[in-house]
Amino acid sequence: MNRYIYLLLLLLSFALFAQASQTYVGDKSCIECHSKESHEWKGSHHDEAMMIADKNSVKGDFNNTTFNYNGIITTFFKKGDKFMVNTDSEDGSLKDYEISYTFGVYPLQQYMIKFPKGHIQVMDIAWDSRSRADGGQRWYHIHGDDNIIAGDVLHWTGQNLNWNYMCADCHSTNLKKNYDKQSKSYKTTWDIINVSCEACHGPASKHITWSKDQKVDMIDKGFPISLKHKVGKKGNNKEIEVCAKCHSRRTQLDDNFVAGDRFDEHYLATTLSEGLYFADGKIQDEVYVYDSFLQSKMYEEGVTCSDCHNPHTLKRKAEGDKVCFQCHTQKQYASTVHHKHKNKSTGASCIGCHMPARTYMGVDSRNDHSFRVPRPDISLEIKEIPNACNLCHKDKDARWSSDAMKKWYKETPKGKQNFAHSLNALRTQDISAPKELYSVLMSNAPDIAKATVASYLGNYPSKQTYTTILQALRRSDPQMRRAGLQALESFPPNMRMQKTFEMLSDDSKIVRMESARQLSAFPLGALSKEQKKTITKAFDEYEDILLFTAERPESQLSLGSFYTNRKMFKKAEKAFKEALSLQPQFVPAYVNYSEFLMKRGRTKEAFNILSKGIKTIPNIGILHHALGLWYVRNKESKKAIVELKKAVELDKNNARFAYVYAISLGGQDPKKAIAILEDAYTTHKADISIVSGLVYYYKQIGDIKRTVKYEKKLKKLEDSMFFRLSNH
Repeated sequence: MNRYIYLLLLLLSFALFAQASQTYVGDKSCIECHSKESHEWKGSHHDEAMMIADKNSVKGDFNNTTFNYNGIITTFFKKGDKFMVNTDSEDGSLKDYEISYTFGVYPLQQYMIKFPKGHIQVMDIAWDSRSRADGGQRWYHIHGDDNIIAGDVLHWTGQNLNWNYMCADCHSTNLKKNYDKQSKSYKTTWDIINVSCEACHGPASKHITWSKDQKVDMIDKGFPISLKHKVGKKGNNKEIEVCAKCHSRRTQLDDNFVAGDRFDEHYLATTLSEGLYFADGKIQDEVYVYDSFLQSKMYEEGVTCSDCHNPHTLKRKAEGDKVCFQCHTQKQYASTVHHKHKNKSTGASCIGCHMPARTYMGVDSRNDHSFRVPRPDISLEIKEIPNACNLCHKDKDARWSSDAMKKWYKETPKGKQNFAHSLNALRTQDISAPKELYSVLMSNAPDIAKATVASYLGNYPSKQTYTTILQALRRSDPQMRRAGLQALESFPPNMRMQKTFEMLSDDSKIVRMESARQLSAFPLGALSKEQKKTITKAFDEYEDILLFTAERPESQLSLGSFYTNRKMFKKAEKAFKEALSLQPQFVPAYVNYSEFLMKRGRTKEAFNILSKGIKTIPNIGILHHALGLWYVRNKESKKAIVELKKAVELDKNNARFAYVYAISLGGQDPKKAIAILEDAYTTHKADISIVSGLVYYYKQIGDIKRTVKYEKKLKKLEDSMFFRLSNH
C-alpha cells in the first residue's frame, strides 16, 4: 500500500477513534470558561425544557384547584413536598398520581407522570403560563373542545402522549430511549435532564482536554463540530442540522445523533405533505421550523438560525422587526412605499406579513419560517389556504386583499414559493397535474418543493417520467433521491430492479432504507457474494430502523410487510398482531393483516380480523371496503354490495371505493353503476377508472352520445397524463 494512503487511513482511524471516545461532561464543566454563555442559557427554554418537579420548577396552581373537562373533574393538589393530581386513568376511573417532571415552561407547561415498566406519560391538561392579561394563569386542555377519553391514542395515558417515544429525544441531552420489545418496557437514560451545552456542541470531554493544554492540535478545539464557520450559500448546514434534530417534523431512525452528524443519517424529515403543509408550503399542522426554512430565499443565501436567534438565550437578536434590519435596509423596507400600511401598525410589520403565525397546543403562537410574500390571490383560488392579509383583515375576503395588492404593486407579487397551484393539482389529481408537476421541477422552486412533487411522478408512468425519475436518483439532495425511488416503485420490476439495487449503496440512510423496503418484495434470484453482502447489510439496517420504534403500531405494520416479503411468515404474523395489540384503533393493521391471512388461505380468520376492526372502529370506509372485497372473493355478492356501499357513504372522496361499488352493481344494473360513477365524476374528473367506467356502462346501455362524450374525455385524460404504459 502507498505509504501516504496508509498514513491518511491511519489519521482517519485516529480521528474516528477520537470521535467515538468523546464523552459528555455536563454543563457545570462549561461555566468556568464560558460564564457569559452559561449565564445567557440559564433560564432559557432549553435550560427549562425538562426539570424535576419541585417548588422552583412547577408553575401551575396545585392549591386544590380543579379543572372540568367534559364532565371529568381533575384536581391538582400537594401532599407534603409532592405535587399531585387526581385525574382519569387508563380505564377512565379517577386516580391519584405524583408529578415527576415538568415539561417546558412558556407559553405552557406540561407535567409528566411515571408509569410501570419505565413508561412516562405527559398530561394533556396543561398550565397556561402566560399572564392573566393575555388569558393565561389557568389550567386548560390541549385538545380543546374534542372529547378525548380513556382508550383513545390521544388520551394522556395513550401512545401519542408517551414521553419516551414522542418527546424525550428533544428535551434532554444524550438521551437513549432503550425500549425492550420483549418486555415492552423502557430503560430511558440521559446525561443531562435538559437541553444543555453539549446537546448542540457535542460531547465536550476532548474539548476539556484541549482547554488544559491548548498547544495540543485538535480539530475544532476538541469538539465534533464548529458552529462558527460558514461557507458560501446554503452556508453552515451543520448548524441548521443541529437545530433540525429537534426543530423539525421528522421520524427518528435511531438515537445516536451527535452534533456534526448528517441529519439524514438519523432522521427522516417530512416533505410538504398534505395535512402538514398547505399546498403553498405554509405551515398547517405542528411541523416546527426546518422544512419551512428550507423553502426560503434566506436559507439559499446562507442565513442560519443563529443569524436571527441568540443560540443561548434563544431570543431574537433584536426586538421585533429590528432583527430583519440586520440585513434588510430599514429605510427601504420600513417605508410605507414598501408595506403600504401606517407606520407602526400591524400591517407594517415584517414578521406579521412575511412570517404569519398559527397557534398550536392551544396557546402557542408560532411563526412560519418560509419568509414568503403574502398571496391573497392564492386564497382566492384555493380557499382552504390562508393568507397574511386576511389574518388581520378578518372582515374582508381574499378578493378584497388580492385587489389591494394588485392596485398597490401594479401586479400580483409572487415571490419564490410559487408552487401552490401545482401541488394542489397533484393532491386533487387534477387533469393538469402532470404538466404542473414538471412546471415545479423545471422552475427555481425550493429543493424541498421539488422533492415533494417528484414523489408524484409514479402516478403518471411514461418514458418521460421514467427518464425524469432516473435524473432525480442522481440529484445531490437525498430527499429528491428518496422521492425518485418512491416514484420508481410504480414501474414494472424489470425497469427498476437494477436502479433500486444500486441505491442500496447510497450515502444517505433515508435513501438506503427506502431501497431496502422495496427490494424486500423482489424475487432476487442468483446473487454474487458481494451482492448478497450488500443486500444483507441493507436489510439488517432497515430492520434495525423499524425495531428502534418497535413500540409503535406503524413500525410493526412495516415489519409485518417486510417479513412477509422475505417469506418470514411467523415473524410477519407476530408483527401484525403486535400492531393491533399496541393500538386496537390502528386501521391499516386490520386491512394488511387480513390480506396476509387471505394469501395464506386462512379465509375465515381474515374475515374475523375485518369484523373485529369494524366492531372496534365502525365508521371507517376502508374496513367496510375490505370486507366487501372479502365477500366478493367468497362469492357473497349481496353482502358485498352492502359493505361496498357503506364504504362509499363513509368516504365520499375516495374514487376507488366509488368505482368498485359501481362495478359490483354494474353486472345487474348498469344504470345504477352509471349514477354512482357520475356522482364520483363531479369530484374526480381526472380519475382514469371513473371515466373509463362511464365509457363502458354507457356503451352497454346503448347511449352513443354519452359514450362518445366520455371517450373523448378519456382520450384527453390519457394523453395529458402520459398514461399508456405502451410508451415504455
